[in-house]
Order: sequence, then C-alpha cells, then structure tokens
Amino acid sequence: MPYTTEDGGRLNNFANEPKMYEAEPPNAAQKRNYVILGGLALALVAGLLVVAVSVS
Repeated sequence: MPYTTEDGGRLNNFANEPKMYEAEPPNAAQKRNYVILGGLALALVAGLLVVAVSVS
C-alpha cells in the first residue's frame, strides 16, 4: 500500500484519488434519447397509476 510521509516522519495511508476529468455535454442524439426515455417512464408510471386506481 502506498503511504505518504508527513513532516515529522508520520506515515499516513490515504486512498489513491482517481484522475479528474470534465464531463462532456450531451449531444443532440443523447438529448433526444433522454426525452424519449423520460416519456416512456412517464407513460409507465401513468399506466401503473391507472391500473392501481381501476383495481381498487
């Protein structure tokens, strides 16, 4: 395991931090897919609510 040595000779065992990167914004195709999946999720929830109300 990698250790870091501080002033005074103390050893510390810290987790290795991953390399940071900037996320890229979604392109037009990804935005379209998000809208489609959001609509499908909304239809699923609405359908489940309709079934729950009709059964009760």
